[in-house]
Amino acid sequence: MHSLTSDLTAIDALELAQALAAKLAIAPNDWHRLKGNRKVQAQQHLSAALVFLLNDNPAAALQHLEQAQGWLDRTISAPPCPDHGRKTAP
Repeated sequence: MHSLTSDLTAIDALELAQALAAKLAIAPNDWHRLKGNRKVQAQQHLSAALVFLLNDNPAAALQHLEQAQGWLDRTISAPPCPDHGRKTAP
């Protein structure tokens, strides 16, 4: 029996990780609705971490892993909306 990793090439794994990251990314129009959803935020960061790891960028992968952990252990909260509090020109 073959393991999944032996059946995938590095390119296949990267393509799958990129597709997963794209699927789990929070779209700009969904930001307000999902900004405080800890599971969604953690999923987004974990999938990004995998992409960076497969691209041989462990430092960026670690940053995203730490962000995911912060969402899960509640040490990170959603930042305020960038559009709120902004004054419009007269």
